[in-house]
Amino acid sequence: MKIVRCCYGLFVVLLIIGSSEALMAEPSTVLTGKELMKQCGYKFAGNDQVSTFTVTLRDKSGNEKKSIYKRYWKDFKGKGQVLEKMMLFTEFPPDSKGGAFMRVAFTPESGKVADQWIYLPVLRKIRRVTIRDPGDRFLNSDLTYQDVSFRSLDEDEHVYLGMEEVADESLYKVESTPYQQGGLYSKRLFWIKKDDSPAGWDQCVVKKIAYYDGKGVLLKEQLLKWQQVAGAWMWDRVIVTDVQERHESVFEMSNVMVNVGLKDRQFSKRVMRSGIDSRRR
Repeated sequence: MKIVRCCYGLFVVLLIIGSSEALMAEPSTVLTGKELMKQCGYKFAGNDQVSTFTVTLRDKSGNEKKSIYKRYWKDFKGKGQVLEKMMLFTEFPPDSKGGAFMRVAFTPESGKVADQWIYLPVLRKIRRVTIRDPGDRFLNSDLTYQDVSFRSLDEDEHVYLGMEEVADESLYKVESTPYQQGGLYSKRLFWIKKDDSPAGWDQCVVKKIAYYDGKGVLLKEQLLKWQQVAGAWMWDRVIVTDVQERHESVFEMSNVMVNVGLKDRQFSKRVMRSGIDSRRR
């Protein structure tokens, strides 16, 4: 059974992107918002991934702060209620090199929030990072912890709004409104690229997302460029712009390897100190 990753619920990254089983069913003959999100909003990410992950933060004055990580991700397929694990090892800036971050995401049925740890080489200590608010910034970026967490297809009402031109592309537009009000966003708009060829559903992806705050005012926009490696999907370049505060975050994934055979034991607090390469096989 394939495991697929939710492109809007992550990245991420980070990135960093959530998961759900058996969503890639045969498309129905009726084109609806839910069908578009079901087929195009969830993409197969492979069994594991290794990549270089770059995050660039830009303030409203144009000042930049860049961080580069070695990223390791593995699908745990619900074993022990664990959905997936991800580790980031800092490579840049130099004064942060050797630092590590690990995130463990659990299945929706477990009812658990993600576990997170950070290793600070200067202190030689591993500390647990508590998620106090789903609206807190992930890696100090314009993505929140909610944005990089799994979100079920059935948590929102998805309405197809027709076609719209975006950057010279004709895209399908879907409005997703949460059934439970009072959350971080009042709604989100998705623009989806899908052609009419037989492979249209296999190649369809979300190209743009607009997030609206609790008052219904546009909060931020996300532009996504995708890449496919060995049949698996992941971000290539993603730009998230806070239109209210006028700052943005740029996420880039390069040197991607898929299905390299990462072991479960490599995702541990002990490996956060030593680095994963020495324990890869």
